[in-house]
Amino acid sequence: MAEFFSDAWMKSFMEEWNKEPDLADALSKINFSSNIGYGLLDEDQARGVVVVENGKVTSAGAYNGEELNWDLRASQDNWDKWMTKGLGITSLGLAYVGGKLKFKSGDYKAMVKDPRMAGPFIKTFTVMGRVTA
Repeated sequence: MAEFFSDAWMKSFMEEWNKEPDLADALSKINFSSNIGYGLLDEDQARGVVVVENGKVTSAGAYNGEELNWDLRASQDNWDKWMTKGLGITSLGLAYVGGKLKFKSGDYKAMVKDPRMAGPFIKTFTVMGRVTA
């Protein structure tokens, strides 16, 4: 498997994202567009990025200084756990409050209050678990 959040890993994540209706189609209905970075808690910058336009990922790869609307960070162990077991709304809240999932940018509170965003956000963890790059 490619290195976690590497260019190859992110491209495989893009493919999985775009074929998941509970993610791509759901976000398309609310015209969601954003640059989302993913990385580890102890690193200065994100490792990978996806560019989402109207719910679909139009590009993905290693982070290269793009402006990020969302920058999500967690430890390698927590990413692995969430990708294997998924994440529910309660465990998401506990991860956020407990500092296991940090938002370096992006409005966590606004996102969880809007079920049109919260559901697809939680689905991303399941989709990450399908990456085979």
